[in-house]
Amino acid sequence: MSQVQARILSVNVGQPQVLSYKEQEVVTGICKQPVTGPLYLSKTQLQGDAQADLKYHGGVDKAVCVYAAEHYPYWEKTLGRSMPVSAFGENLTIEGLLEDEVCIGDIYQIGDAVVQVTQPRQPCHKLAKRYDVNDLAVQVQDTGYTGFYLRVLQEGEISQEDPMTLIEKDPHGVTIAFANQIMHRDKKNKQAIKRILMVEALSASWRLSFTKRLGDEEIDTAPRLQGS
Repeated sequence: MSQVQARILSVNVGQPQVLSYKEQEVVTGICKQPVTGPLYLSKTQLQGDAQADLKYHGGVDKAVCVYAAEHYPYWEKTLGRSMPVSAFGENLTIEGLLEDEVCIGDIYQIGDAVVQVTQPRQPCHKLAKRYDVNDLAVQVQDTGYTGFYLRVLQEGEISQEDPMTLIEKDPHGVTIAFANQIMHRDKKNKQAIKRILMVEALSASWRLSFTKRLGDEEIDTAPRLQGS
């Protein structure tokens, strides 16, 4: 395998804070700031980071949120504004690895830690409230510029200086872009849903969502190689 690496432009963390929106107050952990120096990455989160809504954010399947810096120019043009660091609430802002390359189940080394891709990032209403753009979550969803989540297989220190290096490619080849397409657009494609469910590393929440779409249909979700 040729070495695949992404460059980490910033490591971002933050604590929940109150965000004012249309005379309402929303508590969110989306406003993160870059940190220099090593941080410890545990099974559930980066040192110094926290989430406001643990029902939909954080946990072992979503310990780290990753977003590609290559998408920033598009959003700056579309929204007509400059975007701050960690504009999408991501923990890692990276360069060199996009949604059509990253597969669910891929395993990467970052510093002392080993992480695995679990699902696309599913943008929530707090992103729209942060920028006062009502349909921003839908725009992110429709573009496919979602980013993705990681689970931590091996805890350890990571820093901005560490590359994100692929050490094992998932054999099923289900990209983040493909999973987004089936989740949000081609929703009734049962063969594609079954293919995604074959990926053992798929997050519990996305596995539940896709399984529900199949209803009572009996499925075999044992992991297997694509085309087998």
